[in-house]
Amino acid sequence: MTAPRILVTGAAGFIGFHVAQRLLREGRAVTGLDNVNAYYDPALKEARLAQLGGPGYAFHRIDLCDGPALDAVFREGRFACVVHLAAQAGVRYSITDPQAYAASNLTGFLHVLEGCRRHGVGHLIYASSSSVYGAVTAKPFSIHQNVDHPVSLYAATKKANELMAHSYSHLYRLPTTGLRFFTVYGPWGRPDMALWLFTRAILAGEPIDVFNGGRMRRDFTYVDDVVEAIGRLIDRPAAADPAWSGDAPDPGTSSAPYRLYNIGNSEPVELTEMVAILEEKLGRRAEKNILPMQPGDVPETFADVADLARDVGFSPRTSLADGIGRFVDWYRAYHRA
Repeated sequence: MTAPRILVTGAAGFIGFHVAQRLLREGRAVTGLDNVNAYYDPALKEARLAQLGGPGYAFHRIDLCDGPALDAVFREGRFACVVHLAAQAGVRYSITDPQAYAASNLTGFLHVLEGCRRHGVGHLIYASSSSVYGAVTAKPFSIHQNVDHPVSLYAATKKANELMAHSYSHLYRLPTTGLRFFTVYGPWGRPDMALWLFTRAILAGEPIDVFNGGRMRRDFTYVDDVVEAIGRLIDRPAAADPAWSGDAPDPGTSSAPYRLYNIGNSEPVELTEMVAILEEKLGRRAEKNILPMQPGDVPETFADVADLARDVGFSPRTSLADGIGRFVDWYRAYHRA
């Protein structure tokens, strides 16, 4: 009997690559999908893809907005589960090019939902973001809080994904699980994120831009912890919550087979502390440009991961010092720095 196949969209991306690699190592049959666009260096994406392979692996270079091509992949693959990690990422870039977010994160996500509906997918796991908490100030951030006040278009598209997923869970009983990622970092990471930008600049003897006077606090989450959580959720399709009530609706669950989870380290760290750890691992001091808060940013993220721990027996546990050390080792090897 053929092993159930899993579709991983965004397989050339940071988290998608790690998820596909983990599943292949477990002997799973995996189909990867990515358009390998130029939002950041395509050479890095190609290098990730070069690490994937084996008898159970297939790859399609397709844009999510190409509905017919994506539908053909679904029809051929007969996927047991879809792990949808492809998206247009980045809070600040959503101010520069909002159309890219509407295309990938809205139209593209709709095509994924339709593929799941039409071809009997048993479970859709998709990437949301901690950005959906927006103007919420009560900490830690909980999936049971209302998140109707995004402060960037990127966050608004991710909130829209959660609403779209819920409608398909309700209408078609499609089990959907949304994952709100909190500042994921690690080897093979994204060049547009702070850890990569700071590492490159410090090694080059260039100043780093430190926003909000360095008082930003982030719930940094190591990529292996994220992948572990996804691995545990794949074979646990979302189920309806029998206690859910429309009189007092819980945003994190539903009478439909729909769930949300935070995936964060649950230990916010100030940006200045992150820089200090990075300086120690690199053996160099950083020259800092102290700048104000950027539009669309929030001063702090802090994940409540109690639901994740309760349902799959796991919460992220990699310390920032260990995680940054592993990233620096990878970065030096990758760049021969």
